[in-house]
Amino acid sequence: MLSDRHGREVTGIRVSLTDRCNFDCVYCHNEGLGDTRGPMAPRDHEMDADDVVRLLEVVREFGVDTVKFTGGEPMLRDDLEEIIRRVPQGMAASMTTNGTFLPGRAEGLVDAGLERVNVSQDALDAEAFAELTRSGAYDRVLEGVEAAVAAGLDPVKLNMVVMEPTAGYVPEMVDHVAEHDGLQLQLIEYMPEIAGHPEWAIDIERVHDWLAEQADEVREREMHDRNRYVVDGGLVEVVDPVENPEFCANCHRVRVTHDGKFKGCLNRGDDHRSMGDMSRAEIREAYRETVEHRVPYYGEYLVRDEDGEWVLNEEYLEAPTADD
Repeated sequence: MLSDRHGREVTGIRVSLTDRCNFDCVYCHNEGLGDTRGPMAPRDHEMDADDVVRLLEVVREFGVDTVKFTGGEPMLRDDLEEIIRRVPQGMAASMTTNGTFLPGRAEGLVDAGLERVNVSQDALDAEAFAELTRSGAYDRVLEGVEAAVAAGLDPVKLNMVVMEPTAGYVPEMVDHVAEHDGLQLQLIEYMPEIAGHPEWAIDIERVHDWLAEQADEVREREMHDRNRYVVDGGLVEVVDPVENPEFCANCHRVRVTHDGKFKGCLNRGDDHRSMGDMSRAEIREAYRETVEHRVPYYGEYLVRDEDGEWVLNEEYLEAPTADD
């Protein structure tokens, strides 16, 4: 297992299978790439199934034992079941999705080897949901969550992006997971540094404080040192990366873009490394370099100046990039 220069072992990989999506969520940052979306039909620059499996086999050699498939919307890939079926032995496969294609496919995904799923659901009101996602698929998402639970993917994690436009929906979402077996809630802090709209940013400590008041129990998860709150029997986890050096210090995953580049940090657009023609040798070299140059974004790549403002650490002004 490889570790970066800051002692962080890489145990997981997050693979974007496409940048296409049937939603147009107002907060989307497309795995940190920005808006690269285009035609909904498959495009030549997407990795094919053999490419994806080959890179997974290579990183498995280095002890990576979890993979999460993302997009865009990964279920727009007709070969998703094939890819999951071919995930190397000993590597746990999960997926994040908007849920609209889970009805009719959830059982097949489980049969292929999918172990867990996160479904994006930011509101329980159809009108509010449509405003946030710019889609009318609210009922279909609910059906997808039910299909996932029925197929044995429970607990299904509901991903909710917490920002000023959605903060008022948090209490009812907490009640929702407490009232429905097989569901958990993951509250994800809005990231204005890569998604824009700084006016939507929220003081996430407000959410932590409110949850702590409601909780019967507070747990701590090793990954990213996250807090988890048990409220009336429902489990609520907070993902709070913004201006959080502790979060970055506990990051143990790298990312792969839909077009076949390693990405060491979600927040950075200058650390992409191509795998070339996707040969095993080139994948190994790109992966080693990516891990070697991983830097905690907050607290290292960005540091506080004498005024308490986040500024770029001069040590990384000439840092190697994908083009070097």
